[in-house]
Amino acid sequence: MRPEAQGKTGRPTPTRNKPRRPRDELGRPQPWDAENRLDLEDFDNLPLEENHRLGREHFNAGRFFPAHEAWETAWKQARDTDDAEFFKGLSQLGAGYTHLLRGNLHGGYTLLRRGAGRIGKYDSPHRGVDVRSLSAAALEHADVIERAEKTNQPAPNLDFPTI
Repeated sequence: MRPEAQGKTGRPTPTRNKPRRPRDELGRPQPWDAENRLDLEDFDNLPLEENHRLGREHFNAGRFFPAHEAWETAWKQARDTDDAEFFKGLSQLGAGYTHLLRGNLHGGYTLLRRGAGRIGKYDSPHRGVDVRSLSAAALEHADVIERAEKTNQPAPNLDFPTI
């Protein structure tokens, strides 16, 4: 294991940011010497509001892995606040759709349900997000994806929600 990947717990600091590992278009880590096919913003060095804006922008464009990364960073930045669960939920929605696009149906519907449950606890709208509509869409998609998995069908084609 690379030294910078060991013992990473707690809040991000300038000396403990994630290493820039090469990734494919869906965010899957590639070998360290592979070509990087996904450029991500330096979320760790952006303020929470900018990470949230970028999360919405990526999500609306169907770039769910970068949305997940932006909101995951916002979640860490919002620790110990009332918004921590909100950003964790949005991050899970991004991860859920990422898993779906990667063909991992179980991971897709599991994370969509978790994320929908988290954001659904907030009044709508919250921080510019219609959490009621987004939560309902994610739960509906989770049901469709789970039915596909249980009947050995391929990943369904969905009309992804926007924020």
